Amino acid sequence: MSLSIALEPPRQEGVLRLLDMSDSYAQSLYPPESNHLVDVSSLEKPTVSFFVARHDGEIVGCCALAEAGDGTAEIKRMFVDPKARGLKVASKLMSALEAIAVEKRLRAVRLETGIYQPEAIALYSKYGYVQIEPFGSYLPDPLSLFMEKQLA
Repeated sequence: MSLSIALEPPRQEGVLRLLDMSDSYAQSLYPPESNHLVDVSSLEKPTVSFFVARHDGEIVGCCALAEAGDGTAEIKRMFVDPKARGLKVASKLMSALEAIAVEKRLRAVRLETGIYQPEAIALYSKYGYVQIEPFGSYLPDPLSLFMEKQLA
């Protein structure tokens, strides 16, 4: 059993399936105004590094690092197929994402997640992300949690 993480294009069948699953999950937890989902075309921009996790060749996870242009970047579309949970897919995606952020000399990585996603909050906290005020174009939302990790 092998797990690999690689930079790949987001517009491929296995990734689109994960993005649909992610959308459905978010829509089951939050009202539309609290969902900050980006579509696949925004993941294809040159300022976005898109990671795909494969387990024995099958796509089981993904995430994007979207550079803001101010020395920071945002984690977008982090999602792991429920059937692949327990394989440390999210941890490996986080490690790959942070390695690219350091390589690109970014000063901070930020994210927005929902308050009803304790697994996501625990993952980000484990990696040293701390709560911050809303950033970028985000507005305060009682259902959102904003986090940041300063990089060396």
